[in-house]
Amino acid sequence: MQLTKIFQTIALLGASMPALAWNRLDKDNAALLVIDHQVGLSQLVRDYSTNDFRNNMLAHASIGNLFNLPTVLTSSSDGGPNGLLLKEIRDMHPNATFVRRQGEVNAWDNEEFRAAVRATGKKQLIIGGIVTEVCTAFLALSLIDEGYEVYANTEASGTFDTRLTEDANRRMEKAGVTLMGMFAIVCDLMRDWRATPGLNEVLPMLDKYQFAYGLVARHFAGSIENGTLLPVEASLI
Repeated sequence: MQLTKIFQTIALLGASMPALAWNRLDKDNAALLVIDHQVGLSQLVRDYSTNDFRNNMLAHASIGNLFNLPTVLTSSSDGGPNGLLLKEIRDMHPNATFVRRQGEVNAWDNEEFRAAVRATGKKQLIIGGIVTEVCTAFLALSLIDEGYEVYANTEASGTFDTRLTEDANRRMEKAGVTLMGMFAIVCDLMRDWRATPGLNEVLPMLDKYQFAYGLVARHFAGSIENGTLLPVEASLI
């Protein structure tokens, strides 16, 4: 009876302990994985427009260079209809490890890819791929099983329709994968505009790939340059 009370007390204490609200990205402990961002597979993506998803894929790849993250590229059966990895991505990372899988659906099933990820020495992995419920989710779940912290870039993962997106994201989140968009990933890696990389490096990247934020900076700069602040506008601030 006494043991039962002890176990009940432990259970209650465990249930009352606050969980960590988030796992912070650390640029010194993170690596970037680009999964099957191929010209053929890109045509399957319907939860983003073609132009938007191209932008998202390139933005995802650019995070590696911006924060000097070890980057691993992989493609799936690129000699067939899946097509080649986007040229722009390959050009961004000419020296990155590039694993061309010839059969494995889940990249983690490929020995060369597993070795490349382990060789980064990083425990936080930022991933994005096509399609979300297969290439991104299968790998994310495998990485969680291996003890990694996984951050899925939801903007750089695309699939046939939004229902499949929601199903895949729910499955990943339930397993402990952190779901984030590009802007949040970049801001968490940077943490402080005064850091390095900081304002001087990050703002041009955002202006290129997240133009809504670039417009804020451009609008401010234009107002200062042209002296176009009107008295009535000044009264609003």
